[in-house]
Amino acid sequence: MEGGSKSKMKERVERQKGVNPRIEPFVPTKGHDPRELKSWAKRTGFVSTTFSGESGRNSLSRRDLDNGRDLNVRNNESVGFDLERGVDKTETVSPKIELDPILGRARNRGVEIEPDLGPIDEGSRNGRGENLGRRVEMEPDLGSIDEGSRNGRGRGRGENLGRRVEMEPILRAHNEERKDAMNANGNGGNSANGDVNGNGHIAQAAAPVTEPRKDDGNVDEEVGMGEYPDGEDPSYGGWHQSARLKCGLRENPGLVPLMFYGLQHYLSLAGSLIFIPLITVPTMGGSDKDTANVVSTMLLVSGLTTILHSYFGTRLPLVQGSSFVYLAPALVIMNSEEYRNLAGHKFRYIMRELQGAIIVGSIFQSFLGYSGLMSLFLRFINPVVVAPTVAAVGLAFFSYGFPQAGSCVEISLPQILLILIFTLYLGGISIFGRRVFRIYAVPVSVMIIWAYAFFLTAGGAYNFKGCSPNIPNSNILIDACRKHADTMRHCRTDVSNAMRTAAWVRIPYPFQWGVPTFRLRTSFIMVIVSLVASIDSIGSYHSAAIRMNLKAPTPGIVSRGIGLEGFCSVLAGLWGTGTGSTTLTENVHTINATKVANRRAVQLGAALLILFSFVGKVGAILASIPQALAAAVLCFIWALIVALGLSTLQYTQNASSRNVIIVGVSLFFGLSVPAYFQQYAPETGLILPGYLIPYAAASNGPVHTGNAQFNFAMNALMSLNMVVTLLVAFVLDNTVPGSRQERGVYVWSNAEDIMTDPSSLLDYSLPSRVARCFHWAKCIGT
Repeated sequence: MEGGSKSKMKERVERQKGVNPRIEPFVPTKGHDPRELKSWAKRTGFVSTTFSGESGRNSLSRRDLDNGRDLNVRNNESVGFDLERGVDKTETVSPKIELDPILGRARNRGVEIEPDLGPIDEGSRNGRGENLGRRVEMEPDLGSIDEGSRNGRGRGRGENLGRRVEMEPILRAHNEERKDAMNANGNGGNSANGDVNGNGHIAQAAAPVTEPRKDDGNVDEEVGMGEYPDGEDPSYGGWHQSARLKCGLRENPGLVPLMFYGLQHYLSLAGSLIFIPLITVPTMGGSDKDTANVVSTMLLVSGLTTILHSYFGTRLPLVQGSSFVYLAPALVIMNSEEYRNLAGHKFRYIMRELQGAIIVGSIFQSFLGYSGLMSLFLRFINPVVVAPTVAAVGLAFFSYGFPQAGSCVEISLPQILLILIFTLYLGGISIFGRRVFRIYAVPVSVMIIWAYAFFLTAGGAYNFKGCSPNIPNSNILIDACRKHADTMRHCRTDVSNAMRTAAWVRIPYPFQWGVPTFRLRTSFIMVIVSLVASIDSIGSYHSAAIRMNLKAPTPGIVSRGIGLEGFCSVLAGLWGTGTGSTTLTENVHTINATKVANRRAVQLGAALLILFSFVGKVGAILASIPQALAAAVLCFIWALIVALGLSTLQYTQNASSRNVIIVGVSLFFGLSVPAYFQQYAPETGLILPGYLIPYAAASNGPVHTGNAQFNFAMNALMSLNMVVTLLVAFVLDNTVPGSRQERGVYVWSNAEDIMTDPSSLLDYSLPSRVARCFHWAKCIGT
């Protein structure tokens, strides 16, 4: 004992002088004895609670984290621990401090008792074995730890090096390559600016909260597997950064601010809400009055479904509206051969068939959600599938966008340029503390160009001798007017007579176009399209939760949202909007631009939409927007959808050749295969405009069997870009080997999160009365 004390004293003196003492390698004398290993570890300056069974007391103090200062770690003396009996009741064990990977804030993990880890590998015998498979502990950036500190010098810099993952400082340029330790272990560290996941993304730090957890020993699941990234430096201010919200989910700043926030939210989504009828109704042969009525109906259904989703769906402040996912199949049905030469009541015939198909597809989607099958389906849906599928939704209209806008370039080109200038060049300019140009880019630019088009019309720029501005059928018979007919229809602001014919008060009602028509061929198409709509919404739920700094919803909550979206699409089919109702993908961009994600604000805005839908003149005003102007706005919106879809890849390892190949192949074949099917309808070029030919392949595609209904459905589906892209990406992502982190697998919250911390998913919980009625439905996260 005396000799051992002198030896220890000598080693301590040598450490103080900066001399590395000579430590013999650990050789057990009587088998695996934790106390013997602990004694050797103390002599080396390596105190590992993982192997010795000690539980340390680490006290963390924050020194103004917002100013970028590092956390200081003070390691106190370890307390005794017995592997057989556990923690001595007389000893004091401080809780662990860990950073929440979702909220980016410190959380108290409580007292943790280490399990018996079994045999110790050779690395642990040398004092270097980090048991990464058992535990990943996020630790402040302590700077570079030199070799001397590993051997005992600078014990104040952190002693538990055996259990912790060393991280390099992360406050560097965005294009700096990830370190080998991060790529190999999938671990991140935290620094003064936030938390890092396996992909090197930064999560904003917030106030510490107490949250117990279950230690399941899975490294990937603890660090989030690339689930909660923020790919940019907080100082950069990019939209990838977690939103610092002006108005949170359940805040109540007052009625007037809420009404303002609600109008702001819907104005930023104006293009997605009202411009679809400007495409569909004229294609179906509807009049200006029909267009005004469909716009009013769309406002009503959007308001009703948004309120329903905010109460009974995921309860996220996401606007429900007519989705572009349903627009492409609707155009396919409209341009089928049997409707091309139909003269009388063409609009009502097509609308009724669309209603029946949407109702059948929506019932399937609702069943998929409320039956719990969506929870199983989520296992196969990852960002590598979502990204190209959503991008293909926007790319599906590349043949329609500018060809239609180019019919009046003096209006469409200024519109496109003005939107780009507002969003990209003037987006950072604040007026009265608000970034007006970024938030209101679409409505402000539309008002400016609309007024410009009005002056052109009033100034006689589109007056042609002997031609009526209203473009009656007689103009087509006059040679002098035939070549000007398209110009007058697309450019003039007074061609619509909806303002003169629309009633001041009109209440949209179900079956206003007649009883829906149910046909097998179109119903099958909409069933497949409802799957695409569900995948689109899944990506929106996940991205919106990250932007709002919320925990990811559970699979049951996602299923509940999908089930309610199916019910909302049934309402859209009953009222007759021409498309189904889903979560608008552009919500993610809107939340980031407005910094408002308030449930009450969205509900008040939805109530205003319902009120406006009863005023017939409102729909008439919107219906009088020139078609070239509407097409120009949609060019920007479709491009935005493509960008939002591809941005989902930030949750994966972007540089992975596996992911790059899958996304590239799925997008290429998603464009090329439909082009193959579309080439079998050459005679349609004599009947349809060029921008509608890609949607006419259903009647003339290469699939020819004995069943005409099956032929139509298969030719239609294989001519849809998003369907082909989904099939290719789904098969490749679920068959090509790849790690969970590489694939960016969505990690949804589970029921254990509610049991351990009921408040963590309180934002998704149903109203108390509704929850009591559906307490039996565990599969939908009630």
